Amino acid sequence: MKKSFAVIGLGRFGRNLAKSLCQMGQEVLAVDRNEAPVRAVQEDVTRAVQADTTDERALQQLEIAEYDCVIVSIGDDIRASVLTTLLCKEMGAKYLIAKAFDDMHEKILQKTGADRVVQPEKDAGVRLAHSLTQVNLLNYLEISPDYSINEIGIPKKWVGKSLKELRLRNEYKISVMAIRRNGQILVSPDPDQPMEAEDVLILLGKNEMLGRIR
Repeated sequence: MKKSFAVIGLGRFGRNLAKSLCQMGQEVLAVDRNEAPVRAVQEDVTRAVQADTTDERALQQLEIAEYDCVIVSIGDDIRASVLTTLLCKEMGAKYLIAKAFDDMHEKILQKTGADRVVQPEKDAGVRLAHSLTQVNLLNYLEISPDYSINEIGIPKKWVGKSLKELRLRNEYKISVMAIRRNGQILVSPDPDQPMEAEDVLILLGKNEMLGRIR
């Protein structure tokens, strides 16, 4: 389903995010207070606007409340980041994600009203740590500090066994969301079907339990 996104702040993170969302077929408004980044991205998004989002009148003209999601990815100006987040929420932003530079900035943004705060470098570090310590891990998505979705290759000892035999829910408190097999996604897979060597499991569970899979 097509959604609408407003990306405010067109540094490397914001620019790449805006372009990627548009390439995925989404409606994207890209905003920055400087002309150069707006011009650089205008061919790659639905609409690109130069505006100072710390100015309430300028922000009102963008009709932020009409977008499904607002991402505040302002560079190194903490004041502008916090004020933009506050104003967007006051104007009725439905769901707001804000980029933080460090843990203190994250706390401020959370108190300001951000629905979700990301630290791109920290998050990338967490993903890398998971990939280095879990041999079979192919991809990782954090759901909360305690839970995540992992894509893992089948451990050798699981090949030929069925989900019923593996008893992952009982042994690890883990849910199998799907299996990726031969380029296809098998949702609600047959619990009696033996695992194949090239299968990829998409699992949801507690990080502690997911980390035990070897």
